[in-house]
Amino acid sequence: MTEASPMPSTDQACSLDVGVGGMTCASCVGRVERALKNVPGVLDASVNLATETARVRLSAATSGEPDAVTRALLHRAVLNAGYEPRPAAPPNEPEPSPWAGFAPVALGLLLCAPLVVPMLAMAWGAHLMLPAWVQAVLGTLVQFTLGLRFYRGAWHALKNKTATMDVLVALGTSAGWALSLWLWWQAAPGVEPHLYFEGSAVVITLVMLGKWLEGRAKRQMGAAIRALHALKPEQAHLLRDGLETDIPAADLLVGDVVSIRPGERCPADGTLLSGRTQMDESMLTGEALPVPKQMGEALTGGAINGTGHVHMTVTAVGAKTVLAHIIALVEDAQAAKAPIQRLVDQVAAVFVPTVLFLAVGTLMAWWLTGHSFEVALIHAVAVLVIACPCALGLATPVAIMAGTGVAAKHGLLIKDAQALELAHKVDMVVFDKTGTLTLGKPVLLSVDAAPGLSREAVLAAAARLQTGSEHPLARAVLAAMPAGKAPGAQQALDVHTEPGLGLQGTVGADTYRLGSWRWMDDMGADAQGLLAQAQARMHEGATVSALAVQTAQGWQVQAVLAFGDEPKPDAAAALQMLRARGLRLLMLSGDNPQSAQAMARRLGLAPVEVLAGVLPGDKAREITRLKAAGHVVAMVGDGVNDAPALAAADVGLAMGQGTDVAMHAAGITLMRGDVMGVADALDVAGRTVRKIRQNLFWAFAYNVAGIPLAALGLLNPMVAGAAMAMSSVSVMSNAMLLRRWQPSR
Repeated sequence: MTEASPMPSTDQACSLDVGVGGMTCASCVGRVERALKNVPGVLDASVNLATETARVRLSAATSGEPDAVTRALLHRAVLNAGYEPRPAAPPNEPEPSPWAGFAPVALGLLLCAPLVVPMLAMAWGAHLMLPAWVQAVLGTLVQFTLGLRFYRGAWHALKNKTATMDVLVALGTSAGWALSLWLWWQAAPGVEPHLYFEGSAVVITLVMLGKWLEGRAKRQMGAAIRALHALKPEQAHLLRDGLETDIPAADLLVGDVVSIRPGERCPADGTLLSGRTQMDESMLTGEALPVPKQMGEALTGGAINGTGHVHMTVTAVGAKTVLAHIIALVEDAQAAKAPIQRLVDQVAAVFVPTVLFLAVGTLMAWWLTGHSFEVALIHAVAVLVIACPCALGLATPVAIMAGTGVAAKHGLLIKDAQALELAHKVDMVVFDKTGTLTLGKPVLLSVDAAPGLSREAVLAAAARLQTGSEHPLARAVLAAMPAGKAPGAQQALDVHTEPGLGLQGTVGADTYRLGSWRWMDDMGADAQGLLAQAQARMHEGATVSALAVQTAQGWQVQAVLAFGDEPKPDAAAALQMLRARGLRLLMLSGDNPQSAQAMARRLGLAPVEVLAGVLPGDKAREITRLKAAGHVVAMVGDGVNDAPALAAADVGLAMGQGTDVAMHAAGITLMRGDVMGVADALDVAGRTVRKIRQNLFWAFAYNVAGIPLAALGLLNPMVAGAAMAMSSVSVMSNAMLLRRWQPSR
């Protein structure tokens, strides 16, 4: 049992992952969930059949580091439900051999071969049937050695007043085995009766073969997680007093300086301290080309260093690194249960009892219509075997595992199963402008000062006001300061931000406000003849801010600052691709209408596809309004101001280079931060949902078609067992086709 990432909740709940062995079908999932939910302190439990884990959410009283009692209670609940509690698989566990666990299956095939080959030989007129006692010995060995797991599972299920696949297999094969013994006992001396030992043995072996194939496919679909964990280097070269010391990467601390040689992976997140290089971040972002890095730029743990020998200052270690965050998001997504799975769980809860009723009905119908009890029982056994709901429980989780895994490989982190399921229904995509459709690195184009004031003086005041701010416009102001003329020691005091408007602070004896022209209008500031300059800059498409000072006569504008930004290189093409898919587009911007429309023209957006002058709080309201109008809305953003809108949208997509707040509020994170990823994310989500639906169709189709055929006597138990095993294999194989998905770029 391992601790998972904290789950946001009003009661500060946390979650744990518990490994659960021995589950075979959707009914098992429901049983384990009910058992775990009955443990004191458990708020919720979600069991994933594909990963064989349970995500348990604990209340505030038990959150933090769960004590031994809590762990023991969870283990005991799983055990009492009839399953094997075990630690969740270590994330860095090496991939086992493709043939791991095949030995029992091979033994079953070996014991079944002498029973099946004579039956096949009869088609060519050869009579090689083994004596009844040999058939009984071989059939009994399979029934009560390899089949013992089904008896154990069935006993625990019946003891808990539930029915699972184990009950169906145990009842069906036991009935066939007992019928064979009875026919052998009733046979006249010297007469070789027709026995069914081979049917029961083959069913058990085929079920085991199906489960082994499932396990093998699960291990392959877990490759995305293993590949991400493999990015963590084992060693780091710590620099102390100019000397390198090799230490475990796990022992690094924030502030350490490490050396990274060409071809090595970054041992943690950090900042480039000296040297220049290129970093291969393809496993993190999907970006195939190396990214140039210079002094002061951020390095991500797990990225491969290029040709430069560089030094790095560690800024984050352990669970706080970008790589750890990515792994947590993917693991959460693969452990999540899609909304459609709730319907499957409801069906599974009544499915097995219904099958038992149908099997009894089949037995009585054939027997009461004049057929022998032997024939009636064989048909009832076929109903029990064909109806095993293995595929039903796997249909949704294996598709989610495959879809989220291949998406993570290409830098698309899908952390919300509900977002995954809704993404294919999206008909409108709403974009934030700055940092999402544009580079988010505006430059200061011009400074128009009021009469009697110098450009340098007003620029210095604006720089002092914004020192320490991470806003893109603030960085542009600071970057525009002449070399050697930093804001200096006279920093602004009492600085506070008005969201979507600007900021206010005190520099020396004066109180300043720096923000949008609309803010200046709202507070009745005296434009001092700068209105014409502001309007001219807006018509040119620039983003305009004004610097105002408080005087005895009120606020007076001292300068107009015009900023320019560039659209992202692929933004226009990405928007056109989304439009070609039939999606409606809308750009939200806090800029004035002229600036927003100017950028829209460069992006290929129509005037009606732009909404300017939108405050951060209004963004969420606009999303709510669009949803109320019947749209399924995807919101794409990157900043703190976008978090409410991302959360309000049906599907939130956050740019990977954006803020942590935005990434937590969104259901999907685009690690590359390019707009083309929006189409890719919607595409892979849509394909995943289609796979879920296809899997559910095939899972139900096998049962819906197979049960009547078995009840009508058109399937014998052996063929029914093969069909049941193939249903699980087909579902797994269909989901694995998602691994071949490639992004549009």
